[in-house]
Amino acid sequence: MTRHHPDSLSLMEYSAGNLSEPHALCIRLHLDKCSHCRSRVDTLDSLGAVMMEHQPKVSVSESMFDSILSKIDSEPTDETVAAPAPRVGALQKLLGEDLNSLPWKRQLGDVSVLDITDRFPGQKEQVVLQKLAAGGKAPAHTHRGEETTIVLQGAFADQKGVFNQWDFVVLNDEDEHKPVAVGCEDCITLSVLSAPVKLTGTFTRMLNPFIR
Repeated sequence: MTRHHPDSLSLMEYSAGNLSEPHALCIRLHLDKCSHCRSRVDTLDSLGAVMMEHQPKVSVSESMFDSILSKIDSEPTDETVAAPAPRVGALQKLLGEDLNSLPWKRQLGDVSVLDITDRFPGQKEQVVLQKLAAGGKAPAHTHRGEETTIVLQGAFADQKGVFNQWDFVVLNDEDEHKPVAVGCEDCITLSVLSAPVKLTGTFTRMLNPFIR
């Protein structure tokens, strides 16, 4: 069961179609496995349809916006909501092969990466798959911008907790962490970065000029 979800504002932006393609992909992958967030997006889609229908007569104030967010966040989780019908996954369509069979490139220590930014022409963010070997540790780092990540396989832990398959996390320049892969399989994540990470380890920080 997923325990870490997109926030209400991100889901509203997704419902409205305002997210970039890479960010929308991360949320779509999460929605495919999370009945709670699917229910919230369904509510937002319905609300958006009503507002569009009465657009000339409806004015959305800041207080109404906050009220909508509060209502959605307070709705109980319903794990009985049916999952979408089986279909070819968005990631499989994008990559065309098994995650573990991709042409991974060793980066640092236990970390391998595959930059797939070129699959999203015209996008400003960097889109990268990252694989942390089972039991391995990623170098300590912070972020020069915002990083949106979804766990595709396995799990990792940091000071914020344990993130399992299909969990969703957003980090920024106030977050410093050193992820550790937990469990018996490699942890694979999909991340969208607005700027490169910044290594903070005693020795690895010297590599920062070479990171894009």
